Amino acid sequence: MPAGSGSPPGWQPPFCWRAAQFGARAVVATLARLRVSGDVPVQLAAGPLILAANHISPFDPVALAAACHTRRLAPRFLAAGGLFEAPVVGPVMRRWGHIPVYRGRPTVTHAYAAAAAALAEGAVLVVYPEGGIGLAPDMWPVAGRTGAARLALATGAPVVPVALWGAHEVVPYSAPRGLLRALPGTIRRRPVVRVHFGTPVELTGVRPGTPGAARRVTDRILAAITAELAPLRADEPTRPRHHDPSRPVRPVRSRRDPSPPEVRP
Repeated sequence: MPAGSGSPPGWQPPFCWRAAQFGARAVVATLARLRVSGDVPVQLAAGPLILAANHISPFDPVALAAACHTRRLAPRFLAAGGLFEAPVVGPVMRRWGHIPVYRGRPTVTHAYAAAAAALAEGAVLVVYPEGGIGLAPDMWPVAGRTGAARLALATGAPVVPVALWGAHEVVPYSAPRGLLRALPGTIRRRPVVRVHFGTPVELTGVRPGTPGAARRVTDRILAAITAELAPLRADEPTRPRHHDPSRPVRPVRSRRDPSPPEVRP
């Protein structure tokens, strides 16, 4: 279904998923202080819509589910396939409409087809263009994978950048390992978790099917996320203050523009 067609969606979020989002708000309120800014235009919120977010912590989906609830959005997440293989979590995730991504397997392409079908039904999708938790030392977004861009080009769904900061202070990177040891300190500190819904990414001028189109759109999406993230971490422009000893540091995948907005000379 093309964006803005006004056709009724073919998929409606189950009541239990909306209830789980309400529960996510309670979880976040216990562990942190959620600050949500920005919004999604009403004409886009009905779907189809792609929410493209940066990924810094295992807690991101919980924070983002809670933030979306404040904006009356019940998105379907593209999530790591391993979650869907768990005895209880897996069936629940599927019932709620979330889509598994089995990276490293031949079936990984099934996620793209399922996501395109969900958008055709008018769904709101949460996609992490980085393809996983970014492990750059400065925690700015790294070079993205082209899946979100290819979905946008193929379906005409608009892309809203979502910037998130502070979730890395709530649970360790190694969670669930080390979670019980970390939670008492988190509850005492209740770090601020900020989620900002930005301005839709401008996709005009890129024709689907032309060479390099998906990469150009991916670069635009990551640039938009980075720009929306900069004000959220204005007092931490180069390195995060919070140190998580369980978080590995890996070489940064090349960025088209390696300098975040607030760091440029």
